[in-house]
Amino acid sequence: MFAPLEALRPKQWTKNLLLFVGVIFSQHLADAAYLQRAFAGFLAFSLLSGSVYVLNDLMDVEADRQHPKKCRRPIASGRLPVPLAWGMLPVILAAVAAIAWWLGPAFMTVAGIYLASNLAYSFWLKHKVIIDVFLIANGFMLRAIAGVEIIRQIQPDTLLSPWLLVCTFFGALFLGVSKRRRELINAGSHASEQRAVLRRYTPELLEMMLTVSASTTLMSYALYTMWPSTVEKFGTDRLLYTVPFVAFGVFRYLFLVRVSETSEDPSAVLLTDRPIQATVALFLVTAVWVLYFAR
Repeated sequence: MFAPLEALRPKQWTKNLLLFVGVIFSQHLADAAYLQRAFAGFLAFSLLSGSVYVLNDLMDVEADRQHPKKCRRPIASGRLPVPLAWGMLPVILAAVAAIAWWLGPAFMTVAGIYLASNLAYSFWLKHKVIIDVFLIANGFMLRAIAGVEIIRQIQPDTLLSPWLLVCTFFGALFLGVSKRRRELINAGSHASEQRAVLRRYTPELLEMMLTVSASTTLMSYALYTMWPSTVEKFGTDRLLYTVPFVAFGVFRYLFLVRVSETSEDPSAVLLTDRPIQATVALFLVTAVWVLYFAR
């Protein structure tokens, strides 16, 4: 792969599909204007998150060279020279700013907060135990908020559901904690050399955090599907049919955390694990059926 593009980690862009959640659950999936703005928001966050990955790789280049897998990244391996990587950043951010300006001031504000929180993570907070995984979850939550702000420009009375924030936050926290647990196990005695914050974690702490975040993710989503305001909004209680897919996805990921090294990277799991892919597809098909055809 072309080294500058690889440095932006396009495989990680699956996380930015969260920007389509607002369009899907606002029941405008067939509306071209909404989809156009969602695709633009997806591109903006993909470039923005890609620039953050480049910055992180520049900051962690020496540690990455000690990692058995990260040493193959473009900057750590030398395929992308450090000066060129630094030069990419202002160009990418200028493109993001142009797209965000077109999408509106609210979207631009959310994108700015996302960038600021990631800069704080890169330069300081990634070394703070527990705060680091909270910031990872915060990044997902900001993506979900951005997806709502995209459609609010067309439909000003659109409300930001607190359930969207709760489900997204705890689901992302579950992924972040599982990533740290797998990193700790994979690195063994070299954990602190590969990621400094890992010296503050223990397998027991991460196990408890994993259990709590997984349980809260399932409970919050299940409650959302049967909550009176949800049933009233969609005119049906059949969204409850999607809960088994969420439960299976969480349990499957818990299984992978314990038996597979691929779970160190949530995006890699989504792209390579067939049961997870099938579960996501079935969830989306069922949700679209309930929201658009089953009322």
